Amino acid sequence: MNFIYYIFADMAFILEHTDSRTEARCGVFETEHGRIETPIFMPVGTAGTVKAVSQSDLTSVVNAQIILGNTYHLYLRPGIETIEKAGGLHAFMNWSRPLLTDSGGYQVFSLSGNRKITEEGYFFQSHIDGSSHVFTPEKVVDIQRVIGSDIMMVLDECPPFPSDHGYAEKSLELTHRWLERATEHFSKTGSQYGFEQYLFPIVQGSTFPDLRKKAAETISSMDFEGYAIGGLSVGEPEDLMYEMTRLVNTVLPTDKPRYLMGVGTPANIIESVGLGVDMFDCVMPTRNGRNGMLFTSEGIINIKNQKWKNNFSPLDDAGLIPFSQNYSKAYLRHLIISKEMLGAHIASMHNLCFYMWLVQECRAQILKDTFSSWKDQMLPKLMRRL
Repeated sequence: MNFIYYIFADMAFILEHTDSRTEARCGVFETEHGRIETPIFMPVGTAGTVKAVSQSDLTSVVNAQIILGNTYHLYLRPGIETIEKAGGLHAFMNWSRPLLTDSGGYQVFSLSGNRKITEEGYFFQSHIDGSSHVFTPEKVVDIQRVIGSDIMMVLDECPPFPSDHGYAEKSLELTHRWLERATEHFSKTGSQYGFEQYLFPIVQGSTFPDLRKKAAETISSMDFEGYAIGGLSVGEPEDLMYEMTRLVNTVLPTDKPRYLMGVGTPANIIESVGLGVDMFDCVMPTRNGRNGMLFTSEGIINIKNQKWKNNFSPLDDAGLIPFSQNYSKAYLRHLIISKEMLGAHIASMHNLCFYMWLVQECRAQILKDTFSSWKDQMLPKLMRRL
C-alpha cells in the first residue's frame, strides 16, 4: 500500500499520514530533548515525579517519550528558586527527554473559594500554607522559562461545567486577552538553558459550539507550533466532549499537533485519535492504578475483587505488555489489599505500559490504514468490566 506523507519544512511537527476512513493522524514532533511520535500519551509528573514510578523505569520500561509537569505545584514546592539553581526541571529530576508544563490555570480554578479572577490574572492562596500569590499571563511564562519545559502552556481560564453562555463567552474573551499578553511576553524572553521552548495556546469555550469555533479560529490565526484543547475533562458528558473535539479539529491547522488536555480513559483516547487528536495526558493510569484499577487489552479490572484472589494469570492475558507478564493478578491483589508500596508501583507501571502500547498501536494502525476497523474491534473490549 502506498502512503501519503505530508512534510512541512522548517516546522517542529511533521504530519506523516492520515487514516483514509477517519481523521486519525500520525506524525513526529521534534524537540531538542528528543522526538515525540504521535499519537502520544504523556504520563503526568505533577510535582517533578510520576507517582510510584522512577525516571529510569519511565525511559527503559514504559518508554515515555514526554512527561508532563505542573506549573502551579512546582511553583509552590520546591519553588522556582530551587529549580533554577538546579539548572531547570530536566536537571533537577534527572530527565533527559521532553517535558511539557501546563499553565497552572486549571489547578487555580479548582481552588474555588481560595482564588479570585481579575483582568490582571489569578489571585490565590496556596493549598499548602495559605500564603497569597498571583499568576499573570506574563508571570506564568517566566515561571515556565525557569522550569525549562520544551512545551509551555499559556494561562487561561477554564470555565466549570455547566456554565451559561454569557459566563463562558466572557471567560473566553478574558482567555484571549491573556493569550495576547502571554504571546507578547514570550516573544520578548528566551530560554534560560540554551534550547528552544514552544508555546501552545488553549481552545476554551465550554460546550458551546459557537464559542469553541470562535476560539479555534482565533488561535489558528496566530502562528504557534501546536494547539491545545482545554476544558473538556471537567465533568461534561462524553458525547459533548467528542462533539466539541470534532468541531475544534475542523478549524485547527492540519500541520500542527493537537493536544486534548486531561483526557482520559483508553476508550476516550482511541475515540479522540479518530477525531484527529495527537497528544494526551491524564492522571488516570497512575491514580487509578494506585487504587487497584487496571486497564487491559481485554477490559477493566478491579484487582481488589475477591474473584482475583487465586487467579495466577498475568496482569494482561493477551501478552501484549512485556512488563505485565512478570506478575499475576493474585499477587498484585495481595499487594494492593495489604497496602504494600510495591503494589502501587506495579499497578502504575502496568497501566502506563498499557497506555503507551495503546497509542503506539494506534500509530501502527494509522500507518497501515487499518485504524478504523481496529478501533471498532478494540472499543467494546476497552470499556467492559472484567
